[in-house]
Amino acid sequence: MTPAAVTRATGTGGTHEGTGGAHDGPAHTTRTPPADATASITGPPASLDRCRALVRPALADAVGRLHPWPGEMAAFSLGWSDTGGTPAPGASEGKGIRQALAVLAAEACGAPGRSAVPGAVAVELVHAFSLLHDDIMDGDETRRQRQTVWKAYGTGPAVLAGDGLLAIAMETLAETPGAGGGTAVLRLSGTLTLLVRGQAEDLLFADRPWTGPDAVRTDAYRTMAEHKTGSLLGCAAALGALLAGAPDRTVCALDRAGRHLGVAFQAVDDLLGIWGDPARTGKPVHGDLRQRKKTYPVIAALASNGPAAGELAALLSSPYPPDDATAARAAELIEAAGGRTATLTEAHHHLDAARACLHGMALAPDAVDEIEELLDYLALRTV
Repeated sequence: MTPAAVTRATGTGGTHEGTGGAHDGPAHTTRTPPADATASITGPPASLDRCRALVRPALADAVGRLHPWPGEMAAFSLGWSDTGGTPAPGASEGKGIRQALAVLAAEACGAPGRSAVPGAVAVELVHAFSLLHDDIMDGDETRRQRQTVWKAYGTGPAVLAGDGLLAIAMETLAETPGAGGGTAVLRLSGTLTLLVRGQAEDLLFADRPWTGPDAVRTDAYRTMAEHKTGSLLGCAAALGALLAGAPDRTVCALDRAGRHLGVAFQAVDDLLGIWGDPARTGKPVHGDLRQRKKTYPVIAALASNGPAAGELAALLSSPYPPDDATAARAAELIEAAGGRTATLTEAHHHLDAARACLHGMALAPDAVDEIEELLDYLALRTV
């Protein structure tokens, strides 16, 4: 897809840290969400559309620098077009959470949101790259209620498109004017190392037993989630602060906030993978159970060691793929064993830890309010 076509289609180091909730600055009062995750979530915050509108032109320009064929696939993956490059105004473009975090972090540090645009473009492209490759590794055929890129174009072309997205992400950040560009590239490079570590951990979980000394525990899963999901969210917020000229202490605090959000986001995503409404998630009900994924609700339920956990372990250990009835029974057992409640508790804990990072710094109150609204919406979506 050429740059002009893209514009038409769019309409314009591996150390585990930060999950303990430590933060700089004084104590504060957290607004703990209700036990029912759906109680206070009414819709996407306005900040998502505002930040998307700010970042979109630069994002389209970056994708337009690709060769037309991987550019077409990139536009398809971003929800801008159908296969063949035809604009698809009704397709989902995703939430735009990472670009929004970058912009809001810059504003929280007292700079205009446009100062964070190169960082916002870079993290959005890295996220798109990771989804293309993740879908191949997981064998997922649909995303956002459409075919995945590998399913629509083939595995080799999808790998190529993902590689192209990663390349222009690094190029975009490296071209950032001013002294912060080099530091920003180093931070994004370190984040990519963590993303690979998290994906490796996640893939290796599949070969570990459901029970016994080698079973996956919640602490190991939490570390994986921080690496795979939290690291890029933390990087987005950190890049926004860095490009705004904030001091290192503030950059690191916003990085930690994003990492906590990532763990909370992954926890709720795991709930959606079992109990989510297919009309909203684009995934089949009990989909993660049919694929025997070792997600947080399952791991927490098995750790309870009660009768429900024993029956659940037996179901999951069967050599036969779960049918509809088996998957439904497994979901009942997970809830009975406390897996659903434990996962919501995990999400709430990391949301509070993210807020602690925000309130421990001298940040612009209005921007912090927008970030907190984003935290609640993203981490406590309808389940």
